[in-house]
Amino acid sequence: MDRRMIIGGVGAAGVGAIAGAGFARSARAQSDAPFKLPPLGYAYEALEPHIDTATMRIHHMNHHQTYVNNLNALGAQLGDVAKAPIEQTLSHLSSVPEAIRTAVRNNLGGHWNHTYFWELMTPGGAKAPTGELKTAVDAAFGDFGKFKERLAASALGRFGSGWAWLVVDKDKKLAVVNTPYQDTPHMELQAKGAVIGVDVWEHAYYLKHQSRRADYIAAWWNVVNWDKAAENFKKAAA
Repeated sequence: MDRRMIIGGVGAAGVGAIAGAGFARSARAQSDAPFKLPPLGYAYEALEPHIDTATMRIHHMNHHQTYVNNLNALGAQLGDVAKAPIEQTLSHLSSVPEAIRTAVRNNLGGHWNHTYFWELMTPGGAKAPTGELKTAVDAAFGDFGKFKERLAASALGRFGSGWAWLVVDKDKKLAVVNTPYQDTPHMELQAKGAVIGVDVWEHAYYLKHQSRRADYIAAWWNVVNWDKAAENFKKAAA
């Protein structure tokens, strides 16, 4: 198991009741905490059959909640980190006290990545980008099909756990990259912003696709929120 993997887990059997109880306890305990689990904005079953209900429930209510819990458990050690914009902190990790830097990297990175991921998916959305984002994708990769192949190759090429991204790089050009664990494009890559990102940790797809990461990636294209991606592109390219 990866050294940054969160210890613990929940089996598929009975996961709804277990996850629901844990989520309720966490929500009550953290009502005044600086970090909170964001809502999905759609039902856990909304992305079926592409992303299954059980995976969405465990991914959101257990995995993402754990990152939030870990951040809040740092308490006073966080200092200004708890108040600063998340992207600013992730872009300047060297300014975080060394004693908590790894914990912040893993858990704040995981919190940002997942918050971003939930917003980037939607039921019944468009199947491809339009407008300025489409123009930029075509210019950078040739066409949308070639871009999908490039991102899929990057996602499949990420050994172990991590993410694959379409970013606006520091030169304001579109690029496909991948990051390990819960690292974000704001860290060593110093990207101006992410446009889309796909989670390729096994917990994102294992219940439905087992070890078939390629099948999960192919299914994931059906739930991408291209309206949100266009907003992300506009912000990053500004």
